[in-house]
Amino acid sequence: MEMRVIQLQHGFGLDHLELSEHLKPTPAHEEVLVRLEAASLNYVDLLVVKGLLNPNLPLPYIPVADGAGVVEEVGAGVTAFAVGDKVATTFIPHWLDGRPTADRTDYSTRQGLGTVPGQLAEYKCFHPTQLIHIPANLSAMEASTLPIAGLTAWNALHYANLQAGETVLLHGTGGVSTFALQFATAQGAKVMITSSSDAKLKRAQKLGADILINYKTTPNWEAVVHQVTDGKGADVVVETVGGKNLKRSLNAVRLGGYISVVGLLDGFAATIQTLSLLHHQATIRGMEVGSTQDFAAMNRAIVTNDIHPVIDAKFPLDQTQAAFEYLEQGQHFGKVVITF
Repeated sequence: MEMRVIQLQHGFGLDHLELSEHLKPTPAHEEVLVRLEAASLNYVDLLVVKGLLNPNLPLPYIPVADGAGVVEEVGAGVTAFAVGDKVATTFIPHWLDGRPTADRTDYSTRQGLGTVPGQLAEYKCFHPTQLIHIPANLSAMEASTLPIAGLTAWNALHYANLQAGETVLLHGTGGVSTFALQFATAQGAKVMITSSSDAKLKRAQKLGADILINYKTTPNWEAVVHQVTDGKGADVVVETVGGKNLKRSLNAVRLGGYISVVGLLDGFAATIQTLSLLHHQATIRGMEVGSTQDFAAMNRAIVTNDIHPVIDAKFPLDQTQAAFEYLEQGQHFGKVVITF
């Protein structure tokens, strides 16, 4: 039996994403065959497709890190999953729990980054550590958004030890920020969010955002953050932009506050004023997604609070290039999903 896949062929770039036919795989010992129903796009997938993350990536290659579907068959020795289970992928499969280490977080183990194929295939065999059961209240399409964006947002707040009544500053309305908005609201925090679009800010308000800041019409948005926090600044900042924005986030955080650096939309380099960092006595933590244990904790919270990921647009598999173009334009609110 054949299946459809999307792979990069004959070079990098969105125009080299091509639909092709492969044989449906059969699970080997300790493998799980999943019928994938959806994959969600992240900025890192765009970097992979454009050859910016690994210009030496061997082609052809099936991209996209995050996906979800239904277990169709299990190989001998598999006990963690059964036929019919609804599952999502794990982005850092060897980081099961505890602190990150070089071995646990090695890039070569990550699906969709170059060594391990990604999720743009109708069927795929996985090792059990590459999968997790999805929250019972979510569809596979919703669950496909969790592995990177959802878990990144969850840990950005969890590592900061966010408490009810504290203030959180979020930048933009992409996948991580909308997840962080939902998680922070569920925890009883006060949320400030920035965007260049009043329409997106209104959508954020419907999700629970308390303070809306249009950074184009209000370029001095740090002052607004201080105004609405009685001059103190935000307790927690989820820095999804990076680059030059990090310095501004430092100006907006309170003394002893916490900045989770999770994005690099403004580039790979950032500069901050050391004196400002000393004065703020802030914790700036760079972080990548999280462990499987963190994923399970997030899933429990999603069920408890009946949180549903925000999906802005969905595209069929044969329109993968259009999906990436939509992501690249940056007009989405929440996540962009490809359905099978």
